[in-house]
Amino acid sequence: MRFLKSDGRLIGVLLVLAITQLVGWGTIGLPAIVGRDLAADLGMSLPAVFAGTSVLYVSMGLCGPLLAKSFARHGARTVMMVGTIVTAPGFVLLSLAREPMLYFAAWIVLGIAGSATLSTGAYIMLNEVAGRRAKSAIGALMLVTGLSSSIFWPTTSFLSGHLGWRGTCLVYAAMMLVVSLPLYAFFAPRRQIAMDDGADPARRSPPPAIPRSTFGLVVAAITLNAFVTFGISATLIELLRAEGLTPAQALAFGSMLGVIQVSARGLDFLGGGRWDGITTGLVAGTALPIAMLLLMMSEGATWAVAVFILLYGAGSGAMAVARATIPLVFYDQAEFAKAMSMIALPLNLASAVSPPLLVGLLTQFGSRGALGLTFVFSCAAVLILALLGRRRPRVVAAGAT
Repeated sequence: MRFLKSDGRLIGVLLVLAITQLVGWGTIGLPAIVGRDLAADLGMSLPAVFAGTSVLYVSMGLCGPLLAKSFARHGARTVMMVGTIVTAPGFVLLSLAREPMLYFAAWIVLGIAGSATLSTGAYIMLNEVAGRRAKSAIGALMLVTGLSSSIFWPTTSFLSGHLGWRGTCLVYAAMMLVVSLPLYAFFAPRRQIAMDDGADPARRSPPPAIPRSTFGLVVAAITLNAFVTFGISATLIELLRAEGLTPAQALAFGSMLGVIQVSARGLDFLGGGRWDGITTGLVAGTALPIAMLLLMMSEGATWAVAVFILLYGAGSGAMAVARATIPLVFYDQAEFAKAMSMIALPLNLASAVSPPLLVGLLTQFGSRGALGLTFVFSCAAVLILALLGRRRPRVVAAGAT
């Protein structure tokens, strides 16, 4: 927490990113609330509607590595401004959709924009400003952005109730140009790389090479967890309804998720440098299969749903920080952006496949099918993280203890 006290510039960057990331992630979560309305108006099945989010993640994943040079050449601020401008016509196109083709085209545009503005761009901007303090800065950012569903699910429900889902899309398009774009243009910093230890990068010795097998384990752990958390978060309302909750009860329980996720991230943030991303992942990841197993065995009891939300919210909230900071255990500042760009493709592909697959399992086999698959993937992620714990670089391992 010391960096918050000593660097007012970093606090300003965090405020800008907190607002813009909250808006960015909150607005694209629209299908979680109006999915059935979209299906009815467009003549599509519910799994097909959620496939729109999958198209978004595929577009993000494919464009992510292509933007690596743009981030390096122009800096995060410029790339994120362009992405924000592209987001607005994406929502306008979505509001005009009358058939599946235009619906999916809108999500392609939103995915291209998201590759520049969501998560990766924010982490690169923090890396430009904070350098070695990026882990704590990312944790601080996630304290706020974890509230996106708690704020925007009720907001989307309210707006769609008064304006319809098409009007809601237009409001979100305007929000990009009126809120996010000015924040980037006038308050985000131009690129100024923070050098670790103040050393000349040309004189610093390169870090020891990380084995490809270790990078493969990092990718596998992050991808498996992303499949679980992105899929459950996108389909949570439908999952709870499949457990027998009314729409109002499902929305109420679902809206609690963001608060719990932020609380878990807060505990990790308050821990400062006392543990690394792998330790966070092991502790948080263990809560996920326990939550799945409990809900599968509870027959939809209200108390079990409440405990599920608590365990899943805490585990997924802290795991979001772990996904972003596990690469920091193995890569220095210069290599972090490259590693994140390489991870972006499998991570986003998993995030793309997960929602429609889980919705399909829900419709065909009920909640047990979706919960069973996420249980297996959660257990696998924990085992891989345990293997990664044995491969920590010596310096990092010593610092973690």
